Amino acid sequence: MNELLERIESALDEVRPHLRVDGGDIEVLEITPDNRLIVRWLGNCGTCTMSAMTLKGGVEQVLKTRVPEIISIEVEGAL
Repeated sequence: MNELLERIESALDEVRPHLRVDGGDIEVLEITPDNRLIVRWLGNCGTCTMSAMTLKGGVEQVLKTRVPEIISIEVEGAL
């Protein structure tokens, strides 16, 4: 695992307990050459109506602080 991915996973580990309470999780699919992060919601997060708020209020905030070189976060399959 490369250093950037390790830092991303460490940051995501901060929010995972909150996701798992409701039967969900998040998976890193890709880090693009221009530092966009592509993720996938797992479990109940995949169908949760609050997933957009969870992304903005939880995942993005932690990643902006811990891994500032990530310029955006995209969810696979999100419109």
